[in-house]
Amino acid sequence: MVHISIQGLTKRFGAQTVLNDVNLEIGQGELFFLLGPSGCGKTTLLRHIAGFYQPEAGSIFFDEENVTRLPAHKRGTGMMFQSYALWPHLNVAQNVAFGLEERGRPKMEIEKRVEQALELVQLGGLGSRRISQLSGGQQQRVALARALVIRPRCLLLDEPLSNLDAKLRHEMRAEIRRICKEFGLTGIYVTHDRDEALSMADRLAVMDAGRLAQVGTPEEVYRDPASRMVAEFIGETNFIEARVRSQSSDPGFYDVSTDFGPLCARTNHPDWYPQPGTSVTLSIRPEALTFGHILESTNRLPCHIVDTVYLGATVQYQLQITGGPQLKVCEMNPRQIRPPSSDDVRVMAAAADVVMLPQH
Repeated sequence: MVHISIQGLTKRFGAQTVLNDVNLEIGQGELFFLLGPSGCGKTTLLRHIAGFYQPEAGSIFFDEENVTRLPAHKRGTGMMFQSYALWPHLNVAQNVAFGLEERGRPKMEIEKRVEQALELVQLGGLGSRRISQLSGGQQQRVALARALVIRPRCLLLDEPLSNLDAKLRHEMRAEIRRICKEFGLTGIYVTHDRDEALSMADRLAVMDAGRLAQVGTPEEVYRDPASRMVAEFIGETNFIEARVRSQSSDPGFYDVSTDFGPLCARTNHPDWYPQPGTSVTLSIRPEALTFGHILESTNRLPCHIVDTVYLGATVQYQLQITGGPQLKVCEMNPRQIRPPSSDDVRVMAAAADVVMLPQH
């Protein structure tokens, strides 16, 4: 395991700045996710850590060692690619052994470590199989075994589950996290799949246009997004434009005005103190809204139901706020399915679930 420090990293391709002064600390044994839309720079950052790219400015440290200019094969990292990058003319064991052979390890050691790696990813006894004889999930496990067999200081994963079906993705999420934790590996995982990141990460960074938009635990980033971009990317949410009226009696809470009436909301950061008259954006997650009664909240939103989608475990509603925007509501374990209607209904949200975001 290794501590990774990224300091002032900048990368340009021609006139385009792909990484813009990125600073990031990744702890020993941490499973860290880089998350963001296509083109945000997450894969470019991963490839700098791997040693495939050189930056225009900045440094990368593995513990106390400056590896910024160190070739990829000398960094001691294991890499898993989206395409798996397996050689079809080699069998499973030969694919897994490749990195050890390149390092000139003795034949007996190679055979033993390959066998151990295959057992670890639940492919014991399949070393003689051809790659073409394996399912997609098995091929993904071969790629993981090949990355692990060299006993890397750090495991780098570039959207490794994107080619698998939903069931296999769920299985492999747990498998990858188990292996990283069992061996104390520092893991850096690139994905655009928010569910993957929320379910697996110790911490994550949301990237936007070559910068780190927010770094934190999954819960911190989901519940306290730093910006509208982060709130929208990390999960479904409803946005409402508002203006601060005054500070509430509870610290961190504010009374705000909207086009359809007053609400009470909290700030997304304890050090932010918006002044009266400040324009803000409110973020309310669909699951935070309820047709029931919340005793401690005055946040009542009059509306009617525009659309209903029943999904078994949940039911999703599209609501039209009277004098305001449309909102999404998600109810878990629904016992009553409300059909679309022009009849007036009311939804409520706790003040702690109405999050104020600054307008930039």
